[in-house]
Amino acid sequence: MALSWKLVIDSTNASALADFWAAALEYEVEDPSALIEQLLAAGRIDEEAVSERRGRKTFRGYAAIRHPEDPFDQASGVGRGRRLLFQDVPEGKVGKNRLHLDIHCERGGLDKLVARLEDLGATRVREVDQGPAGHWWIMQDPEGNEFCAA
Repeated sequence: MALSWKLVIDSTNASALADFWAAALEYEVEDPSALIEQLLAAGRIDEEAVSERRGRKTFRGYAAIRHPEDPFDQASGVGRGRRLLFQDVPEGKVGKNRLHLDIHCERGGLDKLVARLEDLGATRVREVDQGPAGHWWIMQDPEGNEFCAA
């Protein structure tokens, strides 16, 4: 049986980074407000653990996104498939990422993809030319995390 997993990404503003990556990947930002209401009512968390983003309650310092076609738990809003979780940490990014995402586009659509990502707040770092095999861009998200657009 395959294991369940999620990719966790450290951040300084989890909600903003989740918004960026949801738009970049055409994913959905998870809505944990029903779960938060249950936990608050049961006294398992207090209001200090909660913040609000775009009219929804969310866990302070955390935000997740999921693929729109993957299953999710209706009661909690938590995805059960392709999922990224962003968590705020006190320390900033220091060096090169040891793990990164590659975003692939349709053949001939790289310029359009890169322009869309830049409109969302990404920046180009450098172009990698593979000759006849094509090229791609090394880019950074709004917090400086590297990823590739190919």
